[in-house]
Formats: sequence, C-alpha cells, structure tokens
Amino acid sequence: MSTPTSLIAAWARSAVVPRDGAFKTLHAHDFAAPVLQALLTRAGVTPSDVDAVVVGNALAAGGNPARMLALHAGLPEACAAFTVDTQCCAGLDAVAVGVGLIASGQAEVVIAGGVEAWSRSPIRMHRPLHADDVAVAYERPAFAPTPEKDPDMLLSAARYAAQNVYTRTQQETYAIESHQRALMHQAHMAHEIVPVAGVSHDLYPRRIDSARAARMPAVADSLTALTISAQADGAAFVLLVSPQAAKRLHITPKAAWVANASVGSAPEWPLLAAELAARAALERGQFADAAAMRFVELHDAFAVQGLSFAERLHLDPTCLNPMGGGLARGHPIGASAAIALVRLLANLERDHTSGAHGLAAVAGAGGLGAAAVVRWL
Repeated sequence: MSTPTSLIAAWARSAVVPRDGAFKTLHAHDFAAPVLQALLTRAGVTPSDVDAVVVGNALAAGGNPARMLALHAGLPEACAAFTVDTQCCAGLDAVAVGVGLIASGQAEVVIAGGVEAWSRSPIRMHRPLHADDVAVAYERPAFAPTPEKDPDMLLSAARYAAQNVYTRTQQETYAIESHQRALMHQAHMAHEIVPVAGVSHDLYPRRIDSARAARMPAVADSLTALTISAQADGAAFVLLVSPQAAKRLHITPKAAWVANASVGSAPEWPLLAAELAARAALERGQFADAAAMRFVELHDAFAVQGLSFAERLHLDPTCLNPMGGGLARGHPIGASAAIALVRLLANLERDHTSGAHGLAAVAGAGGLGAAAVVRWL
C-alpha cells in the first residue's frame, strides 16, 4: 500500500443536539469555534501552523461559513478557508478536499470537517418574478432538474422500503438498537465530545421499546419519527497533516487517510449512494470487500438505509455503528458525515489495533455518496 499523503493527528466534535434545542441561539461559528480550538490543543498545534480550513455546510445559504469559523476561532487572517456544500456528504467531502490540498502541495496542516446550525438556518424565499408578486418561502431547494427525479427523501425511503420488503418492524428494531447502543456508550463517547453551552453528550438518544415504537404514527408508509434521523445542530473536525509537517511540528499522528470516493447515483434513490461510494473507496484502497474493515460508520439518515447498506455489503452487524448511528444522534446535515468519521476514529482508538482499517460512509440528497477508508497507525 502506498505511503499516505495525509495523516490524521486529532479529531473532535460537539454533542449533537436537536434543532431548536441547546444550540438554538448559536450561529455555526459560535459552537464550532470551541471544537476547533480543542482540536488544536489535542494535536499540540498552534493557530499559526494551520494553512487552511475546509468546512462542510448545507444550510447557511451562501457566504463562507469556513471563513467565519476560522476568524472567530482565532486562526490567522492568512489562513485559507473553503466551504463545501454537497448536503449530507459535505462533512466527509470537506475532509477529502483537505486531503487534496495536502496532496497537491497547497497546504501542510488542514482542519476539515463540517458544521450545521439548523436552528439558525436562514428562511429561504423564491424571488418574485413580477413587481406585484410576493416572495414564496420554501423548505428545500431542488436536487434534480425534474420532479420525477427529485422526490421528497422521506417518500423515496418509504418507496425503497416497500419495494424491497423492509417492514416497519424491521426498521423499528434497527432504530431501537441504535438508540440503545448510543445510550450504553455515552461515557465512551464523552472523550471525543467538546462541551459547548454546557452540553457534553448527544441529547437525542432515547429509551424506547417495541411497544412504544408500535404506537408511533406513520410519517410516510412504513417510516415513523423513530426510523428517521432527526433535524439537529452539531460540528466535527479532524486535523490533517502531511508527513513532513508531522515531523517538523513533532506531531505523532494516530491514523492515515487511505482512500476516499465521492460518487453520484440515481437521484430518485439517494440512500443507495452510500453503498456505491463505499464500494468505490474500498476498491481504491485495494480491498476486496468491507470484511477487511474493523469498524464501519454509516450516517444512517433512515433505518431502511442502514438495513440495506448492511445487507448489500454483507456487513457483520456488530461492526456497523457499534455505538449508535445518525438515527440515535440526529442529523446536522453538513456535519453528519464528519461526525461519522470522528466516531470511526474514536472506535479505532479504543480498539487500538495497529494496522486496523475503518470505513465511513454517507449518502446525500440528489443521489450523492461519499466514503473514506482510514488506517490506525
């Protein structure tokens, strides 16, 4: 296997909190800055060492959240700042862009990840065509040019569940287990979470049983609120360094970036894109299949997505989201994939098997997928 161009020196994330919850008065840079600053401390890096910040974000509706964060966190004015919007894939795609900056020689130390302040997202309006028309508010933009290729993602997931015979009970069982795993491992996850606004653990995981789940009303066919990842706020970042920078700054890296893939697929079935990206990343890393991965972290926006992903990749259920996934945390869109990567790295650190590999994957609106393979050093 070739020598990696990018090494991972440290990682950190905020807790994930429900929309209009503990972070409801905070802008993205407000709660992301403490995470970034803690990341520097963990890595033993000074702000002046950082060449670039790359941030995934989906709901800021313009501007440059990465630049706002870099300045608010006290990084030098000379630090480059890039914001990436590939919706749910943005947090992982941002890290891949950071890897590219290092590989191309444009940077040696990069902070990359994602942040979403869903609670403070702008109200979106369609501009009137005529002077006497009124602006019309909308919840989400189009992700494909024709309606038949751009179904509501809840409806798409419900149709996929129906066509592939994933029952409501199966989806609820998967979701309940995700919540149980998250609650069981809150103490372990505390080490990766930077307390912000007095919150030091994810707030969404719930104690719920099958009887209570069965009483929940359906949102779309077999989908209920339990089997859909909830809207949320959160941030997560990793510190990437080149081998030369690691030596110069006396950093002992913990993991290596092995391979990644960002792909497109049928926009009407967006949940399938995570699997396709995972296969592409595994192939680029020269792995025959996912069985070579010690851990797999999927941001499962829907329970049916997690079920399909595990089945189609022939995954051992114990290696997939072992401390709960997006269903148990919530979905801060631009940050969700970066949180999955942080979770993966934390799992590898706890396992502490030299040479072990892990996979992070996510699917996004419009039929986009992203995945990455990392190796514990």
